[in-house]
Amino acid sequence: MQLPSSLLENAVNEFSKLPGIGKKTALRLVLHLLKQDAGEVQHFGDTISRMRNDIKFCQRCSNISDADICSICANSSRHQQVICVVENIRDVIAIESTQQFNGTYHVLGGIISPLDGIGPDQLNIEGLVQRIQKENTEELIFALNPNIQGDTTIYYIQKKLHKNTCKITTIARGIAFGGELEYADEMTLARSISNRLPVAQYVK
Repeated sequence: MQLPSSLLENAVNEFSKLPGIGKKTALRLVLHLLKQDAGEVQHFGDTISRMRNDIKFCQRCSNISDADICSICANSSRHQQVICVVENIRDVIAIESTQQFNGTYHVLGGIISPLDGIGPDQLNIEGLVQRIQKENTEELIFALNPNIQGDTTIYYIQKKLHKNTCKITTIARGIAFGGELEYADEMTLARSISNRLPVAQYVK
């Protein structure tokens, strides 16, 4: 793609690094910004910069936050002794959109996947174990993607918690095996949360 300006080309290249954004879409976005007031574009850039530099991760659950403790963990109206374990922050957002869950979360930051070189030590598993022991957790809900990697992660964590007495469940398999949690429709995800079952029925 031949562009008349190196500044324009550099901007297009940066936008095209975003997931799902090709060169043509990137060019359309950049040309749109060129039509905007300079102050609005400056505000856009400052907002992105502040987000990247100032955003924090909750010290308790590793969710994104504006403070050391996220708004979910700090909300006294939520059931603090119930923890929903998820792979990433997108899954927190997906479950929250169902408005069917009133507990807290724990973001692992991934799932165990030896083929991808991801082992237990690279995930936020020890933080979860310590949290359960410290907070007298009543129920641990696994809301991981229903695939081999997700089940392997559940099995590993369940073994780590074999001496703990908290109830351990997983979301019902309304989500198709091999599917991705973030792409599930809200009705299916809500039903899976509401009809969660004991982990022992799925992980042996």
